[in-house]
Amino acid sequence: MKNCLVTLLAGVTMAAIAAEPNAEGFVSLFNGKDLTGWFNANDGYAVEDGVLYCKPTSGGKLLTEKEYDNFILRFEFKLTPNANNGLGIRCPVPGDAAYNGMELQILDDSGSDYKNLQNWQYHGSIYGVVAAKRGHLKPVGEWNFQEVRAIGDQIVVMLNGEKIVEAYLDDLDPDNTISNTKHPGIRNKKGHIGWLGHGSRVDWRNIRIKEVPADYKVVSETDNKPPAGFTALFNGQDLTNWKGVTTEEKFDNPIVRQAATPEKRAEMQKKADTQMRQTWIVRDGGVLYFSGKGYSLATAKDYGDFEMWCDWRLLSVKGDSGLYLRGSPQVQIWDAHNQHKIGSGGLYNNEKNPRNPLALADYPIGDWNRFYIRMIGEKVTVRLNDVLVVDNVTLENYWDRNRPIFPIEQIELQCHGDPIEFKNIFIKEINVHTGYKKITPQEAQKMMAESKNFVLLDVRTPQEYAEKRIPGAVSLPVTEVLQRAATVLPDKNKTVFVYCLKGIRSSRAANDLLKLGYTKIYDFGGIESWPYETVSGN
Repeated sequence: MKNCLVTLLAGVTMAAIAAEPNAEGFVSLFNGKDLTGWFNANDGYAVEDGVLYCKPTSGGKLLTEKEYDNFILRFEFKLTPNANNGLGIRCPVPGDAAYNGMELQILDDSGSDYKNLQNWQYHGSIYGVVAAKRGHLKPVGEWNFQEVRAIGDQIVVMLNGEKIVEAYLDDLDPDNTISNTKHPGIRNKKGHIGWLGHGSRVDWRNIRIKEVPADYKVVSETDNKPPAGFTALFNGQDLTNWKGVTTEEKFDNPIVRQAATPEKRAEMQKKADTQMRQTWIVRDGGVLYFSGKGYSLATAKDYGDFEMWCDWRLLSVKGDSGLYLRGSPQVQIWDAHNQHKIGSGGLYNNEKNPRNPLALADYPIGDWNRFYIRMIGEKVTVRLNDVLVVDNVTLENYWDRNRPIFPIEQIELQCHGDPIEFKNIFIKEINVHTGYKKITPQEAQKMMAESKNFVLLDVRTPQEYAEKRIPGAVSLPVTEVLQRAATVLPDKNKTVFVYCLKGIRSSRAANDLLKLGYTKIYDFGGIESWPYETVSGN
């Protein structure tokens, strides 16, 4: 009896291990070896090289042994020319799944056989009930990523990052559909998941599911809430704290931006922000989504030394992205499993210093990953999914290999033509750099009152300086810092207080002074926030 009990417990333990969910709570529906967990049309499907496929001469309705009500399903699939299949959800065993359950079309929309279909017959559509948005399938022969959410009465279909269906079943009449046929299955609360083959080959892999309650929210209450000591760069609601980046006139290059006049930078920023709002959106109640069109997104503020957390997930097979640190590429993000077999997190653009990560720690396409990044001076450390992938490596200056990385610059979420989502982007500034510190106007006033050995630098235009300035300030426009600082400030070890109008130009001027070797720079932002005495006149 004792031995039987031990054997039974061991069997339970092994079963639990086999069904153990991943970090997000997803469980695999396909083991990559056989049709364990599936039934009904097993002769119409087979497994080859870790891929499940529908046999081109048969197919049929292959169902999960288990029934599901509310869930998120993720999978990758590949079509052949004129392929036709379907994804059945909340289906009973008998009958036609398209009617007594729901069939989400799997179809080669570009196929010559399907030029004249109804809109509700194309890929992703709830067959006969809701038409999907078209134009987001990869070419035949390439892998697609799809996510299906069936939560309560809401059905969402995401194809390669794009929401192609978002429907609420309670708003639909099963007896009066767009196809003029009855679809009682849209009222089902539970049923099997299945592949509905129609005699053509379709391949699947990485099939996994997460069961959720009927009131489940994709973004949790704790998402986008910073841990102690950190600030949220993304608030989960809008693009506050962010600005656009444009490649027009090479304005993605920090050196070009820094050399431009304030008026030119404002002009180009306006263009970048207009484009940003078209391609970067907030969706699902707190996820930052980039469609793959347009260009990168940057922090409105520049950063020096910092710690950072960032969650991200790629939404297309062979997708590519990255994070620019201090305006320079990059901490790499890419599909590590399907192209280079090299993990994300490496400093890809390095030439002299290590560029590849120490390990491949990426989760599958569609699953959330987490970066921890620490940058002190030129050195960068990266952990991906709690695995050390970059260990205190110098990040080189991509824009000028003869110069070190910029001491202060923006952080960017990189565009690389592929859809990606971000959330939980948190930062903590580290005042390790002894040469530079941001302070408040109150702190600046107190420090200047206690010492006479300093220079107060106004980096606005001469006209702004004449109209209103802080007593004792020396005028050195930000556009002239690199050329004239040695003349105006011959002692590089002297304390320098810097201000402008709103704090943008003062940050740039401090950056330039650091590059020139000045060792004691205090940036207290803009004169707009200065509550003390000011003067005017030449």
